[in-house]
Amino acid sequence: MDLPARIGKYELEEYLGGGMSEVYRARDTLIGRTVALKILTEKGRADGDVKARFLAEARTAGNISHENILGIYDFGEDDQHRPFMVMEFLHGEDLRSAIHHGRTGDLRNKLRIALEIARALQYIHSQKIVHRDLKPENVHIAQNGQVKLMDFGISKREGLELTRTGFMVGTPYYMAPEQVTGGAVTAQADVYAFGVLLFELITGLHPIAGETVERIFYAILNEPLSVEALRNAGAPEALCRLVCACAAKASSERPDGFGSICAELERLLAAARGVAPETDPNAATVVMNAATLVMPERQPEAIAEPTPQPPEKSPRRKSNWWLSSLAGVGMAILFAWHPWDTPAPKTNPQPSAAPALASSLSMKSGDMVLVPEGPFLHGDKKEQVSLPAFYIDRTAVTNAAYQAFAEATNRALPPDFPKDQPQYPVVNVTIDDAKAFANWARKRLPSALEWEKAARGTDGRLFPWGNDPDPSRANVGTDGVRPAADFIQGASPAGALQMIGNVREFVDETGAPSAHALDYFQKKLKPPLKATDTWYQIRGLSFSDKLVGGAIWDSTMVPAPWRDSNLGFRCVRDAK
Repeated sequence: MDLPARIGKYELEEYLGGGMSEVYRARDTLIGRTVALKILTEKGRADGDVKARFLAEARTAGNISHENILGIYDFGEDDQHRPFMVMEFLHGEDLRSAIHHGRTGDLRNKLRIALEIARALQYIHSQKIVHRDLKPENVHIAQNGQVKLMDFGISKREGLELTRTGFMVGTPYYMAPEQVTGGAVTAQADVYAFGVLLFELITGLHPIAGETVERIFYAILNEPLSVEALRNAGAPEALCRLVCACAAKASSERPDGFGSICAELERLLAAARGVAPETDPNAATVVMNAATLVMPERQPEAIAEPTPQPPEKSPRRKSNWWLSSLAGVGMAILFAWHPWDTPAPKTNPQPSAAPALASSLSMKSGDMVLVPEGPFLHGDKKEQVSLPAFYIDRTAVTNAAYQAFAEATNRALPPDFPKDQPQYPVVNVTIDDAKAFANWARKRLPSALEWEKAARGTDGRLFPWGNDPDPSRANVGTDGVRPAADFIQGASPAGALQMIGNVREFVDETGAPSAHALDYFQKKLKPPLKATDTWYQIRGLSFSDKLVGGAIWDSTMVPAPWRDSNLGFRCVRDAK
């Protein structure tokens, strides 16, 4: 268009770039505000898919209001029936340019950037919107450092379908496996893309190497991200786990939405700033199932924060972020940081200095989280009891972990063992099976008090997540078991998952059964119950139970030979 030109109340002052759409710097003549105006070209209007995406972006983004999302002020048609939208005008550069020129800062600043992106995605998911094209080009870094998510050109609102079944949308490097295979695309695709973007933000490297789309897609479907690249970039172990959890191949193995991801990033950022995680009210842990990525067991080590890059002295070139924003529509049709404290050298240590404990352990038999030393409120009367520090499995022991144990020890698998469900908790095991696994894994079963403290924390809460009886946070009142790493939103204060719901769990606590229990199990057990059988306590609720307030301290006694399809276990380990 010849400039200056006018569309309604907007005076177009400068052409910024374009393709199927053209973007101009413009001025709102009524209020004097500088804006960016994007108008669909004649070629774009002729393509039904492109026009539909343009209008969908205008309507979708126009109904979003969040500090970390590009604002859409207006949209409509000019006198020649050309659709246009009016957007917030941004100064700065996109994240791709910031990464390339080393302007993302130190680890703290990178975590802040990641957190603001995650908050934006958490918000749009709450509005039933899936972005589907998250990449550094679609993240803008303002001159004041504020992050803005942009380009909703191929986003999908729940119930709205703009693409043919089996047709891929997204930019190849950041597409989730389910996008590559043409499967159903949910909010979990954004979680995957965030994991890839976070890897790139931390390392400055593409996690996927490939010159052709075919090679890229092969890597997405078959090759894990490089943990060593993250470690070499100075990422703490908890951050490595978060990245790999988000980028898990199976959508069910990724964190369930961005609420827990934001909480974990807040915890990592607090630790990077030197705030003790125990004082951070948002402390939480994002789970990566051990079967998804088995990180090598290693001793805690000091993690050095990368040295901040000095800003470049050469003047910045003018940012072409509007071109990057437009590229999304074109591409659519192609396709616990808790610092590991190394003990001080053995040179006259102070007697009062206690060694720091890592907030988590990565083990082949399952990741563990720390339950700190100290008192907690126990039982329905909330009596104060003190326990030493210990680690507890983040999830119930999975079928994958139990099968590895059975193969290593030539132990028979439980009845009806589902080999096609490696991420689900193992069930149909006896207390002897559970103890044998724990011994093989260099762990043990928890005591009743340890189980309760790991489940409810120190404040006497009714449920792992607090006092709100919210059944959406646990697998209760359903017709089946779910993967062990599901329901992150129901994590306990220590970061343990599904301690209420999914499966009940053995604890190493013996006792006398009631007369009713004796009668019940006498009828159920084959061969019959023996007088010499030891009775053990089980804790928690299963998938078939209703959510009740006393479940976190209540228990049931079962005989040692008992096994059930809703009964599993998790292990603990002394914190030494």
